[in-house]
Amino acid sequence: MKPTIKNAWLATVLLTAITGTAACGGNGNNSATPADNGANGATQASSQGADKTGDSGEPLSIQMFAGLYNEVPDMNDAFWTEWQKQTNTKLNVEWVPSGDLDTKLDLLLASAQLPEVLAAPDFKRPTLINAIKGGAFWDLTPFLGDFSKYPNLKNNVPENAYKYRTIDGKIYSLPGSRSQIDPGIKIRKDWLDKLNIPVPTTLDEYADALVKITKGDPDGNGRADTLGLIGGGVIISDGDASFASAFGAMEPTYNDEGGLIYTNLNPGYTDAIAYFRKMYEMGALSKEFSVMKRTQAQDLFTTGRAASYTRSIWWDKEWEDLIKKNGQPDAKILNLTLKGPKAYAVNLTLGGTGSFLISKKVPEEKVWKLLDYFEKTASTEMSDLAYYGIEGVHHTVEGGQKVLTEQGVKEVNTTSKNAGVLATQKWGKVISASGDKAYNDAKIAEVQNFGEIGSIDPFAYLISDTWNDVWAKYQNEWKSTVTQAIVGQITMDQYKQFVDKINNLPEAKKAYKEFAENFKAMNP
Repeated sequence: MKPTIKNAWLATVLLTAITGTAACGGNGNNSATPADNGANGATQASSQGADKTGDSGEPLSIQMFAGLYNEVPDMNDAFWTEWQKQTNTKLNVEWVPSGDLDTKLDLLLASAQLPEVLAAPDFKRPTLINAIKGGAFWDLTPFLGDFSKYPNLKNNVPENAYKYRTIDGKIYSLPGSRSQIDPGIKIRKDWLDKLNIPVPTTLDEYADALVKITKGDPDGNGRADTLGLIGGGVIISDGDASFASAFGAMEPTYNDEGGLIYTNLNPGYTDAIAYFRKMYEMGALSKEFSVMKRTQAQDLFTTGRAASYTRSIWWDKEWEDLIKKNGQPDAKILNLTLKGPKAYAVNLTLGGTGSFLISKKVPEEKVWKLLDYFEKTASTEMSDLAYYGIEGVHHTVEGGQKVLTEQGVKEVNTTSKNAGVLATQKWGKVISASGDKAYNDAKIAEVQNFGEIGSIDPFAYLISDTWNDVWAKYQNEWKSTVTQAIVGQITMDQYKQFVDKINNLPEAKKAYKEFAENFKAMNP
C-alpha cells in the first residue's frame, strides 16, 4: 500500500494558514502570534523573514538537539565551517548517540528544558505528541502560510511530508527529507559464492542459506563461529519491518468492529514472529539477538563475524571497506529481494520521518529566522554540501560521479545530514558518497524495483491518543513476550493468547476505531 497525497487536503491546510484560523498553541510568554494578525500572517512572514539566513549580518545562533550516527563531529572542521558559513549560523548542537536517542529524547521532553530546535527521528513518538499537545512547540502553520516564501520547504520535501505530520490539522514540525527506499536485508555475497550457495530469493531459501554459512566457516578461521542474522533486537528494532512486510503485516487489517489493528499485533506480524522462531531453532538467527545493541550489531557485521544484517543501503560501501580492512579482502554486500507468503520483504519509509520542531520558548521574531535557515537547508545546494562536502576537500569528480576523499569520509556522513531539512533524493539512502559511478549504478540496479514491491506501514503516520496510553502499558511486556516466543520459552499459541488479550481490551478497540477513522481521512 503506497499512500498518496490529496491536493484537497493541502489546500485546506494552506487556506487555514492564510486566513489565520490556526492558532499557535503553547505555554510560552509571547503575547503576539502570527494568528493574532489574521490574514496579515503571510505578509508578516515576508517582512519579518526578510533578513534571510546566509545574508549579511551577525550569524544566527541556533541551539539544537540532534542524533549522532558517527563520531562526535568537530564543529570547526572544514565541513561544518562551510555549512555554518553558507547558512550564516553558529550551531550549538547536543549530539546524542543514536542508540540512546529515544531515551534521551523522552527525558528531555519530560524535563521541559527544551533547546531552541529539536531534531527528532520519529515525528509521531507518543512522548513527542504529548509535548506538542501540551504546548511545548510552535504551531508553524500560520508561519508557513501558503509556502510562497518557502519554495524549498514546499517543493523539495517528500510529497506526503506535511500531510502525515499534521496534528489536529496543524503543522508543528518540518521534515527531515530522506528517500523512501532505505533499509535492505544484507547478506555477504562473497560468502555465498565461496560456499556455492545460490542467492536466496525467498524467505525459506534465505534461512537455509544462513544455516549453511554458519556451519561452513566462510571466513576461513577454522571454526564454525560465524553468526547468521543479527540486529539490535531484530524483531523489535533493526529489520523487523522488512521481514514483517513479507507476511502482509503492513496491509491494513481490521477487527470485527471495523477497527484498524496495530501492525505489531496483527496476524501478519504474528506470522513473522513464527518465522523468527523457526530461524532461531535452525541456528540462522543469532542466539544473542534479544540483548544485542545496535552498535554491537554494526561492529559484528563490519568485523566480518556475521552474514546478514538489515540497515540503510548506503552503508554498504563503507562497511565493505571496513570488512576488507579487517582481513577479508573479497567482502561484498548484497541487498536481497526476498519473496514471502504474501509480499516482498521490503519496507519503505514515508520519506521524511524525522522532524525539526521549534520550542515555544523561542521568541516569535527568531522563529521566522529559524524557518529561513531551514528553507536554506532544503535547497539543492545545501543538500549537495551535506552529501558530498566541498569539492577538492571532501570530494573529487571521477567520471561524472562525486567521490569522497579520505577527509570527506571522516567529515561528511549520516550525522552531517542531521542539522537541516535537505532536499529529498530518490536514491539518497542507496548510493554511497565514497563509491564511484560504477559502484553506485550497480547498487541502484540491485534495489531498482524496491519502490514498486515494497510496503509502507500505515502506523508510520496514524495517531491515536488512546493507543498511546494502551501501548505505554503493554509495549515492554509485548517485547518480552516476543523474545520468549522466538526462543521457545512459550508456545506460539501462548503468544497469540497474549496478543488477543491486548486486542480485546475495550481501550484497544476504541483506539483501533480511532485509527480506522484517521486512516480513512488520510486516504479518502
